[in-house]
Amino acid sequence: MMQYLQRLSTLAFLLTINMVMFALDFEVDGISYSTTSDTTVEVVSGKYAGAIVIPESVAYKGKSYNVISIRYRAFYRCERLTSVTIPNSVTSIGYEAFCGCSSITSVTIPNGVTSIGDSAFSGCSGLTSVTIPNSVTTISVTAFNYCNGLTSVTILCANVGSWFSGMTSIKEAILGDGVTSIGAYAFSGCSHLASITIPNSVTSIEAYAFSGCSSLESVTIGNSVTSIGDNAFVGCANLTSITIPNSVTSIGGGAFKECSSLESVTIGNAVTSIGKDAFYNCSSLASITIPNSVTSIASRAFSYCSSLASVSIGNGVTSIGDDAFIKCSGLTSVTIGNSVKSIGVGAFSFCSGLTSLDIPNSVETIGITAFVACSGLTSVTIPNSVMTIGHSAFQACSALTSVTIGNSVTTIGDFAFSNCKRLTSVTSLNPTPPEISKNTFRKECYEEATLQVPIGCKTIYWSHPYWENFKKIKEIDVSSSIDDVIINNDNKGEKKHYNLQGQRVLNPKNGVYIKNGKKVIIK
Repeated sequence: MMQYLQRLSTLAFLLTINMVMFALDFEVDGISYSTTSDTTVEVVSGKYAGAIVIPESVAYKGKSYNVISIRYRAFYRCERLTSVTIPNSVTSIGYEAFCGCSSITSVTIPNGVTSIGDSAFSGCSGLTSVTIPNSVTTISVTAFNYCNGLTSVTILCANVGSWFSGMTSIKEAILGDGVTSIGAYAFSGCSHLASITIPNSVTSIEAYAFSGCSSLESVTIGNSVTSIGDNAFVGCANLTSITIPNSVTSIGGGAFKECSSLESVTIGNAVTSIGKDAFYNCSSLASITIPNSVTSIASRAFSYCSSLASVSIGNGVTSIGDDAFIKCSGLTSVTIGNSVKSIGVGAFSFCSGLTSLDIPNSVETIGITAFVACSGLTSVTIPNSVMTIGHSAFQACSALTSVTIGNSVTTIGDFAFSNCKRLTSVTSLNPTPPEISKNTFRKECYEEATLQVPIGCKTIYWSHPYWENFKKIKEIDVSSSIDDVIINNDNKGEKKHYNLQGQRVLNPKNGVYIKNGKKVIIK
């Protein structure tokens, strides 16, 4: 048996050698060919110049052959070659087939080609445009290296690879209706690309696809795209507006990071997550509405958006990530949806323009440094749903004059209200004093501010560690004690009113409310 297998192996080897030995090489009309079978040939190396038109078939010694491929290095460094027309019969273009053809200005790649090899057109510095047909399934990432004169590309095949990444000369990219995905780094660094229309056939835009396209001013995203990858448009400094269609469910981390000219963003109503750094340092962005479909805002998603004036967070969001809006210094208005349970570490820190804050009755945790240095805030009401206020949560809110702390708060962290120099009124609605530290409030606050506690709780607070430091403690009837009476309330919406459960009331009717940390009755 072993001898039989050895004979078969030897026979196969001899047949292979015989085929190579008897491959027929010939030239017709200035083009060199080599047979690949009894009926097919490939174009091989020769001395080519000017305009070359490769036929679909060629006759030699009375026999016809179909031209099916261009062999590796067939036109290698043919520097006087100016154009090539490739027939529909060709299915593959070998590696370095046209490498170094610096004078070639146009190439027609037919719809039969399925593969383009390594460095196939590398160094074709005179090539100004190219069309990738829809038949192509495989292209080497180096296929068009150093094509420094390429200004226009048309892509008709299904998957767009990184074949043109880093080509600063490209000004126009046309994507056909057959394109289904735009791969990672596809047009990364194409710094002269001015606009792109992503057709409705595309379902995904992958990581870094258009990163560093610093001249990109206009982007149209088709209505079949479901995901925008991480850093997909990072550093597109001239992009002014973007509409994310309703088909998109996720916006990747850093997707529009440092798009410094971005003024307008519309987020479709199917998006469920906004990734880390998604709109980081979009310094021209003026407002953002986060739809109800979104459930989470990741860390630093809108941080350093210094022109951001208003934010509306939909009712589907359950968590606001760490540093989500840090240093949005122009932010004056925030509406937080009524499903948010946690406000992350530093979420709104250093938002110096924020003058009012509505924390919904769904929030359970306010993170460390969540509102640190919000120097425009004058009053804060912590709703009854909140149980924990983190370390330094409102530290250095220098304009803060009054704070109302809901009746479920059990822990207030170190330095939570430290350096709030104007704080004169603190109301704690919990009959059981929350745990605090010596540094929760500044020394002057303990000495000068008035602490208001539920009736019958003054002794409890005065005997509790660190609450005892307050020199002035006043008991109030949480259910009935009234600090003021307002007749003919005609300033609806002008002042912020809260019911006794800590929920904001936009248009208060007759009844008892909390305003600026004090109970008032409206008649």
